[in-house]
Amino acid sequence: MKYSRQRDIILKMVQNSYHHPNAYMVYEEVRKEIPNISLGTVYRNLNLLSELNLIKKIIVPSGNDRYDKTLINHSHFHCDKCKKVFDINESFQKITTKIEQKLECKIISQDSVFNGICKDCLKKEG
Repeated sequence: MKYSRQRDIILKMVQNSYHHPNAYMVYEEVRKEIPNISLGTVYRNLNLLSELNLIKKIIVPSGNDRYDKTLINHSHFHCDKCKKVFDINESFQKITTKIEQKLECKIISQDSVFNGICKDCLKKEG
């Protein structure tokens, strides 16, 4: 893959983020270094970086896709109220093993997003 300054800055932005940014969040940050970058360029590069397994794409059913620097298998929780995405680091190894045995297959990766309301939003609701 040919070097691209834009791609490098986008990758570093995701790798330095702790908030699972969406494409627009990445775009806003990258514009500070490359003012004339387009949102389309950010989308294309995020998709390429996720295809190359340099970042993980989190598909959020009720919102915008998010991006994660953590590549090991883990799940996420998406708050329907504040739209934040949190890592869930619980092991799904037992479930994975059962599925592999039942289907006689080998699971290489898994993606799970749990939707709900986070504790901060629950507190605000009373």
